Amino acid sequence: MSEQPPAHPHPAYPVGLRLTGRRVVVLGGGQVAQRRLPWLITAGADITLVSPSATPSVEAMVTAGELRWERRRYEEGDLEGAWYVVVASSDSEANDRASAEAERLRVWCVRSDDADAATALTPATGRSAGVTVAVLSTDVHGRDPRRSAAVRDAVVEGLRDGTITARQHRTRAPGVALVGGGPGDPDLITVKGRRLLAEADVVIADRLGPRDLLDELPPHVEVIDAAKIPYGRFMAQEAINQALIEHAKAGKAVVRLKGGDPFVFGRGMEEAEALAAAGIPCTVVPGISSSISVPGAAGIPVTHRGVAHEFTVVSGHVAPDDERSLVDWAALARLRGTLVILMGVDKIGAIARALMDHGRDGTTPVALVQEGTTAAQRRVDATLATVAETVAAEDVRPPAVIVVGEVVAVAGRPAADPAVNLQ
Repeated sequence: MSEQPPAHPHPAYPVGLRLTGRRVVVLGGGQVAQRRLPWLITAGADITLVSPSATPSVEAMVTAGELRWERRRYEEGDLEGAWYVVVASSDSEANDRASAEAERLRVWCVRSDDADAATALTPATGRSAGVTVAVLSTDVHGRDPRRSAAVRDAVVEGLRDGTITARQHRTRAPGVALVGGGPGDPDLITVKGRRLLAEADVVIADRLGPRDLLDELPPHVEVIDAAKIPYGRFMAQEAINQALIEHAKAGKAVVRLKGGDPFVFGRGMEEAEALAAAGIPCTVVPGISSSISVPGAAGIPVTHRGVAHEFTVVSGHVAPDDERSLVDWAALARLRGTLVILMGVDKIGAIARALMDHGRDGTTPVALVQEGTTAAQRRVDATLATVAETVAAEDVRPPAVIVVGEVVAVAGRPAADPAVNLQ
């Protein structure tokens, strides 16, 4: 028996459709439509859904006014005036009739049930950094959608994490990105943060930023340790602000890499305000705050049903009896929830005394998580009454996140391996 020739001896011609304001008809409201509709909505298409039923997610799109829904089966004439049609119903007879109408009207038609009967194919599509990646199989003897999806995923992930670099060649406006690097593990930076790092000309980094990421930067990238910027007549923060402005005005793509989140005790707003005053565009990329992620990595939930309904994050860099302190320690002592203290290792004795003086029980569990999410992570447990002597005896050093509250004892002491805790 001889092999049958392929239905389409030539590969599909790739093209991008501008569907803004143009009529698009989708037949069927099931899982296929649920996957296709968001892209059509993003493209600005004028969408009509024809289907007796729809998934809850598709119904939500209708409720939000993102498309119109004709709650019935396909009828001849439904494709009149359409530019594009997606045939994705479970009614094969209706699909055939709709496909035939599309052919007569010369409307590009995608068939989810029979790609050989379609006049258009939907590529495996993804987006990253202002680029749409669309992959179609060119094998005329048989399409392999899983391979197309795998190629798409590999390219998009590479663009996102910086392993595939495609630098912009058009003139760029000067600008600075304030990037939260997360708690320390380089895998915990956001996708956008990692991409901007890969595109940077200059990176001004804090010591608490994810240092491993700096080793991945190309040789031409200038990496500046914020702690070593010459201060001269400036205070430390003013000198950093000035460095950001000067490099941006020189036409460089500048990333200010911080640990955690730029706006959680990171002075990010001070830098954003200085850049705004100098007329420099600023992009803020939030980061995973150590206040939540580090306790989580050590097996401590900051909230837990029946134990803690709130958590409060405070800075401990100023002692409770210091006139510069803005923290109401008396109010914090009265709370029943979790207290997370950042930058408080050297002041924890005074902090514990203040909390107990204002009524917090000395037996309240306390955990200190040093170098959270990194290979050097370790957890030391104590109580409010013993935490000062425990810190001294165990030689706990910054950076460490301190958790005060009953959540510390929820799951007992977990394994010390941060790779295990993070899974």
